[in-house]
Amino acid sequence: MRITLKVWRQKNAATPGRMVDYRLDDVSEDMSFLEMLDVLNESLIAAGEEPVAFDHDCREGICGMCGVMIDGVAHGPEMTTTCQLHMRSFSDGDTITVEPWRADPFPVIKDLVVNRGAFDRIIAAGGYISANTGAAPDAHAMPVPKADADRAFEAAACISCGACVAACPNGSAMLFTAAKVTHLGSLPQGQPERDDRVVNMLHQHDVEGFGGCTNIGECTAVCPVGIPLDTISQLNFDLRHALGRGH
Repeated sequence: MRITLKVWRQKNAATPGRMVDYRLDDVSEDMSFLEMLDVLNESLIAAGEEPVAFDHDCREGICGMCGVMIDGVAHGPEMTTTCQLHMRSFSDGDTITVEPWRADPFPVIKDLVVNRGAFDRIIAAGGYISANTGAAPDAHAMPVPKADADRAFEAAACISCGACVAACPNGSAMLFTAAKVTHLGSLPQGQPERDDRVVNMLHQHDVEGFGGCTNIGECTAVCPVGIPLDTISQLNFDLRHALGRGH
């Protein structure tokens, strides 16, 4: 395949960025999108040019590091992570636009790399449980109804990639925050901090500059692990309950 890439290049957060065109003439449809970027970088390095910076780690669709906008869609045209997107999803002669996540709380570090530390601070505000480490119970000693366990597992699948924020017209991280709140709030171990958790995590969400949720649903449309929209309903339920108790 022959493709043309329009890639966002930005030296650092203080430097204005711009789109730069690159042409690749021998792209295999079996390459992943990141392998294609590797090929581009090899050619740039060979030509003495600066390679394109992009985030990646496991390349197995687990870590959530590989977040970019591809033709205006978070992670590209398939419901998957960028590393699991393959070039067979494109056609010979295509022009593909590649940009970093667009959200004020995710400032660009370089090229396609953004700082997602805001997510870490939201988790630090309440994404934990109290545990008596002096006398840990045996496994399965605390019964959990299957419906609750399934709900917690579904929410825990969130990989913190940030696609929900990038896709949301409001730049909201509500799906991410709701997934963390719903995960712990569905389990008996998460009950002691349940009220404080939702209040503190939502407060940090707003402090970081994320927008509010207006139930547009673009977040779930691009979520690579399928976090459902009703986790936000669960977050709102927990918030009303916490505020009703004076938190």
